[in-house]
Amino acid sequence: MPATPPVTSVGAPVGTPAAIVEEERAQLDFSRSMSYGDYLHLDEVLGAQHPLSPAHDEMLFIVQHQTSELWMKLMLHELHAAIRCVAADDLSAAFKMLARVSRIMEQLVHAWDVLATMTPPEYQAIRPYLGPSSGFQSWQYRCIEFALGNKNPLMLKPHEHRPDLLATVQAAYAAPSLYDEALRLLARRGLAIPADCLLRDWTQRHVESETVEQAWLAVYRDPQRWFDLYQLGEELTDLEDAFRLWRFRHVSTVERVIGFKRGTGGTGGTSYLRKMLDVVLFPEIWGLRTRL
Repeated sequence: MPATPPVTSVGAPVGTPAAIVEEERAQLDFSRSMSYGDYLHLDEVLGAQHPLSPAHDEMLFIVQHQTSELWMKLMLHELHAAIRCVAADDLSAAFKMLARVSRIMEQLVHAWDVLATMTPPEYQAIRPYLGPSSGFQSWQYRCIEFALGNKNPLMLKPHEHRPDLLATVQAAYAAPSLYDEALRLLARRGLAIPADCLLRDWTQRHVESETVEQAWLAVYRDPQRWFDLYQLGEELTDLEDAFRLWRFRHVSTVERVIGFKRGTGGTGGTSYLRKMLDVVLFPEIWGLRTRL
């Protein structure tokens, strides 16, 4: 007769999953303490998906965009902190934050891979239920673009119906961008930056400058002397590179799913997104590469 296998104090055979949990003394009773779900407010997060159509694939569409907004929330948290650090000459902290922003953008790039599993007929089944709603109206995305220097006053208008959101977007629109603070830093280090780049109307986009490119060229031609500024230039390059990939993957996915139909937000859809691919955020950092 085979021997009875040893059991734990709750009667679970040794080596089984139940026994392992017992041996690890994992906390299992949360009637009087905060649980994982409590900390993350998962009831609210997981209860925020409300499909309007009977289509199976609408859940994918909703979750894709909600998770992207969560990543953008973290991106703004890191970008705003990085801008403050650059303004305070704390580059070591800024580098960590900017590297994190670039990695977040990689997550957003791969998110389009999931949405691309939606076929044109599947999207057409939910499109009538979207009305005029569109990612074009994302206030967080707009704040990211403004923080990176792509200022456009027309992009305030989609938020006029929400004074609370409009105030947030206006604040981002009126603030110096990451690149503005980078150029102010170069000036503080003694590099020649035009005065109109240092004290100007921050609601206007930065205009490409030969003098600014010469300043960055000085940094890149002597990286040992200007190593932290050289590293800043490369962090900005990484950031824009990741942002370009995010925008390109967006264009590719939209074209794959809807072709060249107009977007629900009223733009030309793919045609509009293709034009946005040509926007350069940090022109002198890209231009100097030809001249090195």
